[in-house]
Amino acid sequence: MTMAAVGSLTSSRGERGMTLLVVMGMMAVFAVMLLAVAPSVYQDVQREKELEAIRRGEEIAEAIRQYIVYYRGQRLPQSIDDLLEGLPQGTKKRQILRASAAIDPLSADGKWRLIKVDPQVLGKFARRVQTFNNGLLPSNPQPRQFFDRYGVVIINAINTDTDDNPSDNDDDEDFEVTTDNTPFIGVASQDKGKSVIAYYGIERHSSWIFTPLFRGSGLSSIPQRPQVFTVNQQ
Repeated sequence: MTMAAVGSLTSSRGERGMTLLVVMGMMAVFAVMLLAVAPSVYQDVQREKELEAIRRGEEIAEAIRQYIVYYRGQRLPQSIDDLLEGLPQGTKKRQILRASAAIDPLSADGKWRLIKVDPQVLGKFARRVQTFNNGLLPSNPQPRQFFDRYGVVIINAINTDTDDNPSDNDDDEDFEVTTDNTPFIGVASQDKGKSVIAYYGIERHSSWIFTPLFRGSGLSSIPQRPQVFTVNQQ
């Protein structure tokens, strides 16, 4: 091999080495950029998932309302399937809940936690709604007589609660998880994680209760739709 050939080979190897260093440098810069934007991307994805959970939860709350009205307040659904089956309408059934809404996008197994008429659980949520709305609690939907029988128990629980500033820290994280075969007036997620957005000022997924109770428009100063805000992330 001539000296010229040796020099050419050495030069070629040097160029490949420099190219490799440049590529590695670019990859390192790209990795740093990804790490910088990752938190923002995660928050955007999580926010959309939480908004979808709220939309589906509100659909279930509306389906429960229709179910209670149909049975004139004498009967509650005992499973999500009761809502999916719809309500009798002549020889057919009227759909009141879409199949997609029956899936909780926040829970690992996709199942909603069924909320029974429990004064402690519902009373705490109602108190938060009341606090969020400057001390005013929305009335039950019409016809009121079908819902007040459930609401009066919760009102009594609110009146006997001495905590003026309910917070997420008040929740018992060891809550009972029931997903079937129990009369329920609302649903909540099984996920206990802290949320990116706040629902009625609440920043924990498992504390968001979707129920037709206290969602009426009896007080004009009360917002017609649930209030959702982005939580400031440090």
